[in-house]
Amino acid sequence: MDNVFTLTITVSPDDIDNLQHVNNLVYVTWMDKIATTHWAHLTKENPLPQYVWVVMRHEIDYLKQANLGDKITVKTWVGETKGITSVRFMEFYKEDLLLVKAKTIWAMLDSKTFKPARIRENVLKVLQPPK
Repeated sequence: MDNVFTLTITVSPDDIDNLQHVNNLVYVTWMDKIATTHWAHLTKENPLPQYVWVVMRHEIDYLKQANLGDKITVKTWVGETKGITSVRFMEFYKEDLLLVKAKTIWAMLDSKTFKPARIRENVLKVLQPPK
């Protein structure tokens, strides 16, 4: 798959809940971390500080559990981007086992006014580079 960004996370004691596996809210935190890390990676050569992103919707399927010490590989890529929104997909793996899959709809805002900003060509080029 083209344009997939990957990050590895090791499950720490703070990630574990009373059921002795990674808490569902931790996955949401990780989703934010990988999305912002990916955006920073995409814009490292051409920063776009005039924009900020906010979550409009999460869809998360929790399929298997992760435990203390597990190494989790997170894969993310950008889907349809139009208007003020961009869809981001994520998959969390322990080795080859899919643990969680998610889809988030992000909205782009002007960083000064916090009003919705239409996604223009300069942002599209960053989010969906040519194949």
